This record gives sequence, structure tokens and C-alpha cells, in this order.
Amino acid sequence: MFFEVDDYEALRTSLQQMCDALERECVPVDAVFNCRLIANELLVNALRYGGGHAAFSARREGDTLRITVQSAVRYRPPARSSCSDVTAECGRGLFLVDALSERREYNDSEGICVTVRLL
Repeated sequence: MFFEVDDYEALRTSLQQMCDALERECVPVDAVFNCRLIANELLVNALRYGGGHAAFSARREGDTLRITVQSAVRYRPPARSSCSDVTAECGRGLFLVDALSERREYNDSEGICVTVRLL
């Protein structure tokens, strides 16, 4: 699955399409939720800080899903994430991504790549 995202409506639509595809493949509900949350966090950041345009793909590889997000502006996220204070209004996205995923990496050609366990 490959999606181009230029606004929040396209973001919602593409995330729903990804989740519908996972549900058709009988992926457990909690794993679908985790994939949606991870993709949403990465894409919102890409739209907000990455030039207002993002592309993402979601590819199942056995019992994992590989989510790749690229923005118009190349941004290499920190290797280690930290969590903002509980009263902060932002700063927890990458921390949540890392907490829910099996692995996060970055390369110049694909952008941010996250692997999520499905089963």
C-alpha cells in the first residue's frame, strides 16, 4: 500500500484504508490500533514539520508490518527518543512510536522505517 498525504483529510483516509486492509487479513485489533497510532504520529509530524507533504507505505512481511514515511524535507530523527512531561502538549510522538514498534530506523532513500509486530 502506498499513499500520498497533503492534508489531514488525506491522512485520515489513508490510515483508514491501511487499517481496513489489515483487518481483511485478520490482523488482531490491538495490532491494527498500534499500526494506526504509529503511522499517525509519524505522518502528523511529517505534515507539520516536513514541508506539508508526506508519502508513506505499509507492507506486510510475514507477521510484521513495515511502515515507511517520507516528508518533503529530509529529517533524521534522534536515535533515542524521550518522553515529554505528562503535562506537555507535545513531545511524546516518537516515544510512542518506539514503545509500540519492534524497530525504528532511518535511511536517506526511504526516510523513517518502522517495523510493527502484527501477531
